[in-house]
Amino acid sequence: MIKDLTQALLFSQLSPEQLHRIEQHAHAINLKPGESVFEQGDKAARFYLLLKGHIKLYRLSPAGDEKVIEVVSPISTFAEALMFLNKPFYPVGAQALSATELISIDAYDFAAMLRESVDTCFLMLGGLSQRLRGLIREIDDISLHSATARLAGHLISQKPINTNEFDLNAPKQILASRLSIKPETFSRILRNLTENHYIEIKGNHVHIKNLEGLATLADVCAQPEETLQRTFNYPRYEE
Repeated sequence: MIKDLTQALLFSQLSPEQLHRIEQHAHAINLKPGESVFEQGDKAARFYLLLKGHIKLYRLSPAGDEKVIEVVSPISTFAEALMFLNKPFYPVGAQALSATELISIDAYDFAAMLRESVDTCFLMLGGLSQRLRGLIREIDDISLHSATARLAGHLISQKPINTNEFDLNAPKQILASRLSIKPETFSRILRNLTENHYIEIKGNHVHIKNLEGLATLADVCAQPEETLQRTFNYPRYEE
């Protein structure tokens, strides 16, 4: 387990003694697709390191509508910030999107360890600051950018370094919620991107055929949809 822990930035600089302490209070979890890690409103006594698979973090409205907050990828931690709250509860639910391996970590003991190590505190603050910057970027995207450009940017962010082909990291309906795009609009955008030869998509497999053009779509995301329509000859639709 220690070898798995050291893959994550949060734990990579810890001493052998600190890693052994975490291991003593941690345990492995294996989930099937659709199984929950925790539910919204549950008491938050633990946080998690994802080793394999993908985890959906989501909120439910009083009416039962679901909004995907994040899709967690391997070698990422989640729910760790809650250890700093008094009597914390999970503000989101967490559910496996695929066969998943996790390490569950005792948040209370880890917080106690932070009080003993200034260096570990700064590692934690660095990770939380990076996540905060990411959330601010997402607010900008949703507030200022078109749905077409948000999806174009997401596809580029998912592309591996050495290839233009990859599988989507979550089902399309999950990605639509994650990007704050209506499912029917999401489908229309994919169809438009395909018809205009930016991408080719079969199932969840994506081949980016025109990376430069897709990047241009993402870069003009602050422009009004009317400008995007004139530039790329897209049909207009509601977002």
